[in-house]
Amino acid sequence: MLDQPVPDFELPATGGKTFRLSDRQGKPLVIYFYPKDNTPGCTSESQQFRDLYPEFQSLGCGIVGISRDSLKSHESFKAALGLPFDLLSDSEEKACTLFGVIKTKNMYGKQVRGIERSTFVLDSRGVLRREWRGVKVPGHAQQVLEFVKTLR
Repeated sequence: MLDQPVPDFELPATGGKTFRLSDRQGKPLVIYFYPKDNTPGCTSESQQFRDLYPEFQSLGCGIVGISRDSLKSHESFKAALGLPFDLLSDSEEKACTLFGVIKTKNMYGKQVRGIERSTFVLDSRGVLRREWRGVKVPGHAQQVLEFVKTLR
């Protein structure tokens, strides 16, 4: 999928909105997939993107976070962390499937299906320019920001 246009998709977003990828053409976009609201790694990752959001904005870059959690869960997670960007609910795994982020993982000795923490950067034309899979949270948002700076 790298260096290819990402197919359009639509998901429910926080704030009672509907996110459509095609509506975001014209500026770069960071899409980060995370396993679950209110868990330590996902909280830390979202806080890092929140803290760097003004820098992403200064580059004209948007950010959205996606997990399989409900909109209700997303709304409280977003409010608790003061996130300035929308979270998208992918309970039917439409975007998860499109980006191939659903993996079988070992959790406490059991096999479970879940989201592999992954981040994707699309350029202003909706072309996938960079992907990170199996993301380790510390410093990740800064890495993404540094890459977005190279898109000019």
